[in-house]
Amino acid sequence: MKERSKAYQARIDKALATPKLQQALHQFGDAYLVSREKAFAGLDFEALRREIGVMKDDVRNNHARYMQQFIDNAQAAGATVYQADTAEDANRYIAELAVKQGVKLTVKSKSMASEETHLNKALEAANIRPLETDLGEWILQLSGQRPSHMVMPAIHMFKEEVAYLFSKETGQQEPADIAHLVEVARQQLRQGYLDADMGISGANLAIAETGGIALVTNEGNARLATTLPKTHVALIGIDKLVPTLEDAAKVIRVLPKNATGQALTSYVTWIRGAVPCGDGEKDLHIVLLDNGRSRLAADENCCETSRCIRCGACANVCPVYQSVGGHVFGHIYIGAVGIILTAFFHGFDNAAEIVKACIGCRSCVAVCPANIDLEGIILSLRETIADKEGIGGGKSLVFRKVMRNRKLFHGLLRAASVLQKPVTRGERTIRHLPLFFSPLTEWRTLPAIADKPLRDIWPKQRLNAPAKKVALFGGCANDFLYPELGTDLIEVMNHLNVEVDYPLEQNCCGVPALYSGDKETATELAKQNIDAMLKDNPEAVLTTCPTCTMALQRDFIECLKDDPSWKAKAERLAEITVDAAGYIVNQLEAADQFENLPLAQKVTYHDSCHLKRGAGVWREPRQLIETSGHELVEMDHADRCCGFGGSYSLTGHPEIAKQILGDKLQDIEKTGADCVAMDCPGCMMQLRGGLEKNESKVQVAHTVELLAAGLRAAKAKQS
Repeated sequence: MKERSKAYQARIDKALATPKLQQALHQFGDAYLVSREKAFAGLDFEALRREIGVMKDDVRNNHARYMQQFIDNAQAAGATVYQADTAEDANRYIAELAVKQGVKLTVKSKSMASEETHLNKALEAANIRPLETDLGEWILQLSGQRPSHMVMPAIHMFKEEVAYLFSKETGQQEPADIAHLVEVARQQLRQGYLDADMGISGANLAIAETGGIALVTNEGNARLATTLPKTHVALIGIDKLVPTLEDAAKVIRVLPKNATGQALTSYVTWIRGAVPCGDGEKDLHIVLLDNGRSRLAADENCCETSRCIRCGACANVCPVYQSVGGHVFGHIYIGAVGIILTAFFHGFDNAAEIVKACIGCRSCVAVCPANIDLEGIILSLRETIADKEGIGGGKSLVFRKVMRNRKLFHGLLRAASVLQKPVTRGERTIRHLPLFFSPLTEWRTLPAIADKPLRDIWPKQRLNAPAKKVALFGGCANDFLYPELGTDLIEVMNHLNVEVDYPLEQNCCGVPALYSGDKETATELAKQNIDAMLKDNPEAVLTTCPTCTMALQRDFIECLKDDPSWKAKAERLAEITVDAAGYIVNQLEAADQFENLPLAQKVTYHDSCHLKRGAGVWREPRQLIETSGHELVEMDHADRCCGFGGSYSLTGHPEIAKQILGDKLQDIEKTGADCVAMDCPGCMMQLRGGLEKNESKVQVAHTVELLAAGLRAAKAKQS
């Protein structure tokens, strides 16, 4: 396991040391977002993906019936259908068929299923030459690499590298001009279609009602490879089944838009049964590949993944992928969905490192056209892998012996506030750490633990006739790092005649344990917090941390779903839990109570991942910022992750977190803002730390802090 981790870390270091890689992936990612938005203009993406999700769930729940219907109709149309349980079984069938027919050359269109099974190696072992005819796949075949993206396999390569490869192939110097290189590929590959005895393809869809298949491509090579050779073999994952042509049209309507930002793809090819081929009929073989798909569909926690239509969008928007690429953040399949597919298709050992590389920002969830909760599934895989391999002695001690014992946990934090004095030197900021801790402060500062936590300074405030009585779930950061944020919240809420209580029995929300695969500890902490927060029956539970918000709204229910009594309590807590900004704007409808406060400045806003893509709150903080008199200027990629991710940036993958933070800091500085606002203490820690390390003049503030500062300034002005 240590050797595996060491090898994975080496790949990360190599990728991060290649700035051209990040440049290429960022350029594509930025252009993709613009194109995708235009492609979906006027369409209801949420409705479209709900339809696809429901349809694919129907296929999963009735798979045997649809499978038999497809086989019967395909065979009736003249195709030979073979069901392969494993990758080896599929490769054996195709290689033996090729040998039997005397095939010496096969031409292949792009097929991730053939990458999954390592079909090319199996063909070569049978003395059959496979020729990739997709431009990206051919480039990779010449370079001996595997795809780094499911849709754009050679996205990581540059035209100079391609020119070098093509020059070796042609025996003459080829200039690094894209149009010229495409023409070279066309010339080099053309004869292969005519000489090949077998064409091999994948398929995007297998339609049960017709027994036909559909290929969605941007190059004409797929049509040539599937029509010119006398034998066509289609290697298709059994998860590509759809019931009807109408269902296939639903997928095709979304696929190119979500994959590459195209309104339409260049080619949609429909193939059904044996077709004329010279004097005879074409020999069509359909190989239906399982290779773990049935196991995935039957898995209670991961079965949603069977909806995947392989658009690759989860990588397009992923900050980790944009930092290290698919050769690091993937095995054969890449990105968020690739983590899950790797576990079931290629084994948990191959997924164990990449599952930890996910930062949990939910960007993938927001763009998934099949409505798959990728982050939730990845968390369940972390739990599975943790059960197999453990979470490490240090984490186990902290989570199970310390965090579960609230008094011990808080006592140790109080002790740490004293022990940190030599490194804080009286400041609220840790600028340098000694010895082997020093990497933690090489690229950012860290907040010091407060001398007194929020629970110790909570004022015993009581309003005469409050309009509402609420409780605050502070979370570890608000309580022990930023207690002033809690007192600011009281000031803001009291201004709205809302009384705020702080239940002292509350503990860590459990997300650090959950994200490390320790669901047992997360479940215990959920119970502690449910009891604490519901004890006095508050009208609402406010949060200032979106990660805590999602824990109370979602994770507690998931942890306790098998215990009816606790589940009911968790659902009650979820119903009344709300982010502070959302509470002010949506439930109190009180944004106008902060109109034109003093201390107006130029403010840009960073969307915290779990606030926007989890709690669905992003307009509300902006409304409060503008209403209170600030000039709001939007930054580029406002909702791109800052790289914090809790322990991800501390003990998980700090080197990737540093890269992601660097991108965010550039976007902030470009706005010319005086202050960057956000609604997450973790993001405050990350962004303030990075800006301070860069000696930037941009200030960092929680939206609640901006409101409280404005209220104090208004009172001072009146007096």
